[in-house]
Amino acid sequence: MKFELYTDAALACDVPEHRLKRGDIVKLVDHHIAPDGTEGYSVEVFNAVGGTLAVIVVPAFALEALRQDEVLCTRSL
Repeated sequence: MKFELYTDAALACDVPEHRLKRGDIVKLVDHHIAPDGTEGYSVEVFNAVGGTLAVIVVPAFALEALRQDEVLCTRSL
């Protein structure tokens, strides 16, 4: 799935090296295509008050679109 840049998405899987969990919200900041054709995105992860926690690269399959039937929540790192 192709995502629009500068929109929010949810992680579709855990990213343990950054202590991120499936469902965490990220901001899409760049789109990449690897030499093997795999698509990916640079994403920025924010804390609850808007501070940047990390900027990481994830494959496109590690993201899912937000849905209207979902509710945002918080968790401690």
